[in-house]
Amino acid sequence: MSALLLLLAALTWLPGTLPLAGSKGPMVVIVVLLFPIFTAALVRMFLSGADRHSVWLAFRCLPGKAQAVLGALVISGVVLVLFSTAGTGNLQASEVKDDQYFVFDTTPHARGTIEVSHSQYVAILESDQRSMLAIPGLLFAGAAYVVFAAGELRRADAGIRSSQPVQL
Repeated sequence: MSALLLLLAALTWLPGTLPLAGSKGPMVVIVVLLFPIFTAALVRMFLSGADRHSVWLAFRCLPGKAQAVLGALVISGVVLVLFSTAGTGNLQASEVKDDQYFVFDTTPHARGTIEVSHSQYVAILESDQRSMLAIPGLLFAGAAYVVFAAGELRRADAGIRSSQPVQL
């Protein structure tokens, strides 16, 4: 899911707009999937009782390909989020009213809705799409990291328990 969302976020840099631009359905699906998965991952990690150092060591015990894929997802997610937030400055939430293009300006002491050109509107719409796809993609990658690390910790704990002699 993370790879798909990050790929869609990267596609917003291609000319034209994504077909998802006006629909709320994909975002509802993303939110419905993200919160239970991310919450379950965090609960699983808290139940393991491991500290951050142990989690990192558990991640390092994963196969190299798994580490590389998760690392690439996290790095690309961070890059996409940084570029999407830096691209349009303080402008967001674009909308069209009576063939005029409006955006919300979040500049401190100058907040409000302003009219923009069509090209600015498209750039802000793409940046909003990029953010709305990249942030959940990054969170899905984080959830995968936590689940894999917790599983590795659990496997290591089971190995330690099975290797200890039974005392009667």
